[in-house]
Amino acid sequence: MSTGSTDDKMKVLVYSDDAATRAEVIQAIGRRPAADVPFVEIVECATEPKVHQWLGSGEIDVAVLDGETQPAGGMGVARQAKDEVYDCPPICLIIARRDDRWLAEWSKADAVVSQPLEPIVVADTVADLIRRRSATRLNAK
Repeated sequence: MSTGSTDDKMKVLVYSDDAATRAEVIQAIGRRPAADVPFVEIVECATEPKVHQWLGSGEIDVAVLDGETQPAGGMGVARQAKDEVYDCPPICLIIARRDDRWLAEWSKADAVVSQPLEPIVVADTVADLIRRRSATRLNAK
């Protein structure tokens, strides 16, 4: 797989109402979360309608959703997307408490990371989801 051209970039949506959380996730992902995956283009969202607009567009390859976002938390957004979006991209959910893992399962998230965010864990998780998306995407670019 060629990973250097612009055409190979994968779009990663980062959803949180907290700009600092978005910045932390974006910094952890970097330009390329692992050597064997394409470079990424980050799409920042702070509101639920924008997330649904982007997810419904078919342009997003991986989504990272903050479970603590208000008024629409990432867990509910994830579940709705998994139920309603055709070829929904893999979703990583950020949870504030390890005890929220059962809610993450309910949300149908593909992966979960806990606060406080560990950059290496976030990057590895997003890279795994990019690999999965590359192998399973229905509407090939």
